[in-house]
Amino acid sequence: MLKERVDMNWLAEVDKRKEELLQDLQGLLRIESTKDNATAGPGQPMGRNIAQALDYMLGLSEREQFRTGNLDGYAGYAEYGNEAAPEYVGVLCHLDVVPATGQWTTPPFEPDIRDGKLFARGAIDDKGPTLAAFYGLKLVKDLGLPLKRRVRVIFGTDEESGMECMKTYTEREKMPVSGFAPDADFPITHAEKGQINTKFYLRGFGSSSAGGAAAPQYELVRFDGGGIANMVPESAVAVVAGEPEALASLAKRYEAYCADAGLAGTVEVDAGQATLRMRGKSAHGMEPHVGVNAALKLIRFLGGYSFQPDAARYIGFIDKHLVDDHLGTALGIACVDDITGPLTVNAGIFQYDGASAPFFHLNIRFPVSYSSADVLKPLEEKIAEYGIEMDREIDLKEPHHVDRNHPMIRTLQTIYEEETQLEPTLLTTGGGTYAAFLDNGVAFGALFPGREETAHQVDEYIIIDDLLKATAIYARAIYELANLED
Repeated sequence: MLKERVDMNWLAEVDKRKEELLQDLQGLLRIESTKDNATAGPGQPMGRNIAQALDYMLGLSEREQFRTGNLDGYAGYAEYGNEAAPEYVGVLCHLDVVPATGQWTTPPFEPDIRDGKLFARGAIDDKGPTLAAFYGLKLVKDLGLPLKRRVRVIFGTDEESGMECMKTYTEREKMPVSGFAPDADFPITHAEKGQINTKFYLRGFGSSSAGGAAAPQYELVRFDGGGIANMVPESAVAVVAGEPEALASLAKRYEAYCADAGLAGTVEVDAGQATLRMRGKSAHGMEPHVGVNAALKLIRFLGGYSFQPDAARYIGFIDKHLVDDHLGTALGIACVDDITGPLTVNAGIFQYDGASAPFFHLNIRFPVSYSSADVLKPLEEKIAEYGIEMDREIDLKEPHHVDRNHPMIRTLQTIYEEETQLEPTLLTTGGGTYAAFLDNGVAFGALFPGREETAHQVDEYIIIDDLLKATAIYARAIYELANLED
């Protein structure tokens, strides 16, 4: 436990720095820090824009006279406290953001303050919380508070698409003795589901034959949906070839399908092809039921028609095993526990172009009471029945769980309750955060109970009063965790 507490109005101290905090945050939000392999290279492995965001935060860190480090662009950090202290507390943040798709009220990388909210891509996931943690450390330094352990605010660059940043960090740096990731909900998330992220290919593409079957009525020329595995696809498109009368009939039936289901779909017929478009609703991949998967809605329609053999296999498997089933029941992998709830499946990326092996990309999140082997074995057996094969490269994360009685959790519960007068309930998540890289790591905010979740969505925002409150909580948490008795 903490030997001595500091009697301080943490929020009042944060309020004194409000304008500077907002100014620094808006500077970070203006950087379109999405992963870009086209501009990746030495010193910027995730692309130019993410490197710019990392340089920005390291610049702020140097301005505040923190010790800094840059791990070849994979990650960086701001450190404060006795340099000779053998242990340190980590606050694990990320600077990368998901693409800003959809129709925004204001441009997603031009921060806009209205109605007490700051709107921009990354406002809540995770640039706002990152600045809150950074200013929490700044506040501790400004006030000259003594720390038994060092504290590092760690800036990751690849949280949204593989976490190569933290994998690199763990290889090169001694890990924190404890810490938190401000990348989820308040109060405290102490358990995270495991994840399996990989592509699934149509085996034997190009060798399928219709045999003696009747000629298909349509040819699937192209199918595309989604762009990132841990997001529910907001849009999808299918290009279908056929005879003029057949295409006219298809177009009419597609319009009726969309109208009956209340879906936003359009169709254009031109030069022997019909282009069918579907608009859904994006959502985080850990909650696929919250979104409307445009690709799966379009597949469900296509599943009612005959196509060339490869396309028929592709459409047929997806229609039977993924449409309207985000729990993995049809895949034979459904499971649940009392800690983190059911397994979920998000079908995030689809590609069929007629030239290369068609694939779809799944983001599977499984409960903490199960291992990846418990999921992979039945999954591989199921897909083998249908001539589908899994990519050899699997992005895999085992579940993470910190006991509810751990001193760090007790400390954070006390801080949260005293600073908010709210119950410090322990949470679990299907999401994956950097906290899983720490033996004693939890996710801690920054979304308060009852607030709308806008991460990965159009018009993402953070409530400014919540940003300030989170900063106060993080400042106190940094101080108390750094001084927690062994």
